Amino acid sequence: MDFLNVWWIYLIVGIIFLYVLAQSTVFLLKARKRAIELNFTKEQIRKTITSSMIFSIAPSMAILFGLVILTKIFGPMVAGLRLGTLGALTYELPAATNVIKGVFGLDIGSTAITPDMIVTALWVMTLGCIPPLLIVPLFLKKISSRFDQIKEKDETWKNIMMDALFLGMISAFVGYVVAPVTDEVSGETYISILAILVLITSALFIIIFGILMKKFKQDWLKNYALPLSMIASMGLALVYALLGVR
Repeated sequence: MDFLNVWWIYLIVGIIFLYVLAQSTVFLLKARKRAIELNFTKEQIRKTITSSMIFSIAPSMAILFGLVILTKIFGPMVAGLRLGTLGALTYELPAATNVIKGVFGLDIGSTAITPDMIVTALWVMTLGCIPPLLIVPLFLKKISSRFDQIKEKDETWKNIMMDALFLGMISAFVGYVVAPVTDEVSGETYISILAILVLITSALFIIIFGILMKKFKQDWLKNYALPLSMIASMGLALVYALLGVR
């Protein structure tokens, strides 16, 4: 996998990162200029920027964990490019895993992964990102208007449909967790109790945070519930593994 660490990979990724940073800087300066035109004080602007930076730290931890896992497949630069620009952890990792394991029958981090497999996974991930980029600008207005029409006719049906869409998405991830796993060394096939326990643990943490937000008005947890649940679940996953759960 030396081709993932050649100089031109670093050059391409570096150029893309510089572009993203330049774009962010331009929009930050434009936003600051507009805030001054709206009579916000410099102290208010400074506090807003500072609080935004602080509140972005915890959500970034979830991305960092995904980066560590993706690095096993794509190396640090390509993995950083995927998660640092367009990619989302909830999409990138399952997409890469499904290609490596579903198509080629190998586990993440396997020494048998070849450059062809890496390139195939990257193409699948890239092509999978394109439809949302087209659907949102071209069809979002039409889709939203249809939802508004449904809401006007029957509020209950709209809620049921949105819940069904959400449950369908979650079911895809649940199926991935409870699917049988084949040990690459022994060839034994088993259902991972460890994965199921981690899923249940993360769900319990989200429920607890939801109760804290709803019952005790801890609204600050909105930006931290997901990353904190992931971090806590990953920590307990190590405990489960040490106890012999697999």
